[in-house]
Amino acid sequence: MTLTSMIKDITLAEMGLAKLNWAKSHMPVLNLLIQRYQDEQPFQGMRVNICLHIEAKTGCLALALQELGATVALAACNPLSTQDDVAAALSTKGVAVFGIHGADQALYDACIAASLENKPQLIIDDGGDLVNLLHQDKKELLAEIIGGCEETTTGLNRLRAMADKGELCFPMIAVNDADCKHLFDNRYGTGQSAWTAIMSTTNLLVAGSTVVIAGYGWCGKGLALRAKALGSRVIVTEIDEVKALEALMDGYDVMPMAEAAPLGDCFVTVTGNCDVLAKEHFETMKDGAVLANAGHFDVEINKEDLLAMSENVSTARENIEEYRLKDGRSVYLLGEGRLVNLACGMGHPVEIMDMSFAVQVGSLLYLKDCGKGLKPAVHPVPQEVDREIAAMKLKALSKKIDVLTTKQEKYWRNR
Repeated sequence: MTLTSMIKDITLAEMGLAKLNWAKSHMPVLNLLIQRYQDEQPFQGMRVNICLHIEAKTGCLALALQELGATVALAACNPLSTQDDVAAALSTKGVAVFGIHGADQALYDACIAASLENKPQLIIDDGGDLVNLLHQDKKELLAEIIGGCEETTTGLNRLRAMADKGELCFPMIAVNDADCKHLFDNRYGTGQSAWTAIMSTTNLLVAGSTVVIAGYGWCGKGLALRAKALGSRVIVTEIDEVKALEALMDGYDVMPMAEAAPLGDCFVTVTGNCDVLAKEHFETMKDGAVLANAGHFDVEINKEDLLAMSENVSTARENIEEYRLKDGRSVYLLGEGRLVNLACGMGHPVEIMDMSFAVQVGSLLYLKDCGKGLKPAVHPVPQEVDREIAAMKLKALSKKIDVLTTKQEKYWRNR
């Protein structure tokens, strides 16, 4: 069955093709995987559904799976991250695409539902919306699914909650937890791409400002590292004692958000939880404070509280909403409080996503061969997949590492 894409405008394809070509030329690990498995066609006859941000790097992943034999359907995992030109370009290359930039909730949900007409056997999810829809409204498709992969911390939290309740019906691989994902994608990818988006959207100086980072996981570490390098004073807020100590010893100030709120010039939330910034914090913020979210869902900054406290909301410039508070102060919300690096920018650097998406391909290959023997739970990425991707990345960078001698190997095994 041939699916009909749901996209904005097919005439945008030429610009999208240029983006795809640029990304592909900077994704050597994904290209090496294609070369290795192209003759074998490991996904021949298989149907794969992807629910990720529709942009050029994701497009290269979809095309790689297609080159390895899969029938691919791609749906958006965020309504503001879809690049309509890339969606059009992929449609001309045989990928069924379901996403339109700026879609409302009803259209967003309809796109994911329509993509499932592909009747997938393998899936890739980002945030858990695809898995949730399968378990809630498309249960008739569950029997055919061998397994899937989850890209984000937020998605894994949802999956583990489902698994704990006995509700998860197929195995999911925790791609987010792979070393070649979170150590690079979450830290360096989020750190660079979020600040690139914030700076290009606001055109404001970071140096000399006070930046408040809410959450000190791998993404928070990357955000704080880049903010410090740009010359800002960094405050970290945390609920985890160990992470708070780590932030302190990394050179940042640590305090509750209630204390940080009056001090910050720019706030970036990256916790995966709701109401990280809410009424009690908005009440004490400086006039002109900038608010951005780098977590998956737009719940970290309480927009309902912000709206209730405002006498007027207007567009200050593209992707910046000015909330004029009733006491005369203004705070500025970037990208509707959605994932700032994609709502206001181009997402992670290409070379970073090359590693993450190579892990996705390696994990799908593992599921294809072993998925039917795995129980419905969240499983780690096999270590051999992680190590292989790291080795391929080093090769692509023309770097070599030491190899243990026979004596060293024996010593290591018997230590």
